[in-house]
Amino acid sequence: MRFAGMDLDGYIEKSRFKETIYVARPTMPSKEEYQGYLSSIWETLWLTNEAYWHQKFTEELKKFLEVPELVLFCNGTIALLIALKILNIEEGEVITTPFTFSATPHVVCWNGLKPVFCDIQRDSYNLDPNCVEKAITPKTRAIFPVHVYGIPCDVEAFERLSKKYSIPVVYDAAHTFGCKYRGKPLCGYGDISVLSFHATKLFTTAEGGALVCHTAEQARTAYYMKNFGIADEETVVGVGINGKMTELSSAFGLALLPKVPEEINRRQNLYKLYCEQLKDCHGIQTVSVPKDCEWNYAYFPIEVDREVYGLSRDELFQRLRRCNVIVRKYFYPLCNRIPYYAERKDIPKLPTPVADEVAQRILCLPMYGNLPYEYVIKICELIKTFPEWTNT
Repeated sequence: MRFAGMDLDGYIEKSRFKETIYVARPTMPSKEEYQGYLSSIWETLWLTNEAYWHQKFTEELKKFLEVPELVLFCNGTIALLIALKILNIEEGEVITTPFTFSATPHVVCWNGLKPVFCDIQRDSYNLDPNCVEKAITPKTRAIFPVHVYGIPCDVEAFERLSKKYSIPVVYDAAHTFGCKYRGKPLCGYGDISVLSFHATKLFTTAEGGALVCHTAEQARTAYYMKNFGIADEETVVGVGINGKMTELSSAFGLALLPKVPEEINRRQNLYKLYCEQLKDCHGIQTVSVPKDCEWNYAYFPIEVDREVYGLSRDELFQRLRRCNVIVRKYFYPLCNRIPYYAERKDIPKLPTPVADEVAQRILCLPMYGNLPYEYVIKICELIKTFPEWTNT
C-alpha cells in the first residue's frame, strides 16, 4: 500500500538496506577449522601437485557425491575444457543451450568446435531434447546440456539420443552439488559431468572445480591433461595444461564439506519462506521443487510477468538494486545473443523463442544459508509493494 505523501524515491530511501544484500555469499569453515589444515601445509611446504590434502579431498568428495571417479581442477571452466578434450573431438559441432553462463559455449570454442544453440524447455529452463534431435547433423560431435539451477535435465531423453546417434553427452553440472535425481547423484549422469566450486556456489573452494567420470582410464587422462600432459618426472604423454587445484583450496573444501547438509537445509527453509511470502504476489512466478529430485536450493529464481505484475523484470531489477539488494539476471543476455556468437556466420542460427522469453523475465533473488529470515521478508515486501508506483 502506498505511503501517504511519499513518492517512489522517498519509499526507496526509507526502505533500502543499510548493508548490501548480495545474490550469493560463500559458506565458510571456521578460521580454527581451516587453521588446523593450514598448519600441516606450513610444516610440509607442499602447496600443490597432488599433495596429501588434495588426495584426501578427492577421496572424501567421491564418497560424499557417491561417484566412481573424480578429478579436481583449479576451476570449473578448465574442467569443462578438459571434459570435451578427453573425448578426442577435433572438429565439428557441439549442441548446447543459450540459457547458461558464457563459460559453457566458450569452452566449446576453445576446443576448436562450434556451439550450436538450441531452445530450452519452458518448465525446467533446460536444453530441450526434441530441439536437440532436430539439430543433430553429421557434424554433431557432442551434446552439452546444463542442469540450470540444479534442476535435472531430461537425462533419460539425452541418454536415448546418445545411444541412437552414438554421440556423447557432457553435462555442465556446475549448479548440482548435493543434488540427486531418482536416487542417483545428478553429477553422475552422462559420459562426463563437471562441477564448479566457485565462490558463488553452494559448495566452494574459493576457486575450483571437478570432473566426474565413470572409468579409471578417463580419470587418468583428465589427470594427465591438467598436469601439462606429464605422467612422471621423465614422461610426457601428450599436450596438457596447468589445471591443478592447490593444497590451500583442497583444505578449504575438506573443512567445508561436512557443513553442506546443514547449508542445504537452511536454503530449503529460505526457499519455503520466499514461496510463502510471494504466493499471492500476482505476476511473480516462483520455481517449484523438481520432481524425483533431492534438490540443493542453490538459487531462487523468479519470473516477472510485466502485464500482470505491473513492472518489467528490468524495472524490478533496478528498484531492488536501489534498495541495496543485488539481484542478478541469471541468464541474460542469452549466449546466442552475445555479439561474438550472434555475428559468427559459421554458427547455425536456430530459433530459441522459449529461451528468449525466459531471459526477459528471469531474476534470481538472494539465496545463501546465512541470509536472515527478516531480510527475505523485507525483500518480498519490497517486491509486493513496488507496483504501487508503476507510473512514477
